[in-house]
Amino acid sequence: MEQYKQEFIEFMVDCKALKFGEFTLKSGRKSPFFMNAGAYVTGSQLMKLGESYAKAIHDTYGDDFDVLFGPAYKGIPISVVTAVAYSKLYGKEVRYCSDRKEEKDHGADKGTGILLGSKIKDGDRVMIIEDVTTSGKSMEETVPKVRGAANVEIVGLMVSLNRMEKGLGGKVSALEEIKEKYGFDAHAIVTMQDVIDHLYNRPYKGEVYIDDTLKKAIDEYYAVYGA
Repeated sequence: MEQYKQEFIEFMVDCKALKFGEFTLKSGRKSPFFMNAGAYVTGSQLMKLGESYAKAIHDTYGDDFDVLFGPAYKGIPISVVTAVAYSKLYGKEVRYCSDRKEEKDHGADKGTGILLGSKIKDGDRVMIIEDVTTSGKSMEETVPKVRGAANVEIVGLMVSLNRMEKGLGGKVSALEEIKEKYGFDAHAIVTMQDVIDHLYNRPYKGEVYIDDTLKKAIDEYYAVYGA
């Protein structure tokens, strides 16, 4: 496993962005683990988060894209800090863009649409960036917004954690389903299997986060929802 992936797993644990226990997800699924990008709240944490996304995008997709699109709300700060990190690490200026939940009705940019940050223009190559995708449902809103803004190519999607669960169709993983449905690749900085490999019965800072009991709960969860 690449060094940045090991560091990102430990980073998620340190920031309490990745938790283990019993959680009810937005999809209604009862999960023994939960990922919350809202836990990254300090300057150093956000800097590390942006660098982790930038490294994963660079490693997976290279530099051939123009815009980072982060869906509201959590995708907004992620796209901003990743654009900053991309400039710092690779010397490439990429624009950031996000959507509003509602169209702005005041100020100098009143009536200019639902996008904020850089405008998307014809010919742009867009990288979508999100915190986590459980079922892939969020793409039903995001993809039409991006493709409706201009004649663009969506290069791919990068999320922080691949939960490795079935998508809405119930057959293949959410990330695989996104590729089948929308025609672009979807990847993650780390997969849940990476997390298990790195933390199972291995103490980190004096604590074992995934012991035999939790591993059994994860296995049972994947027996139902795993792809």
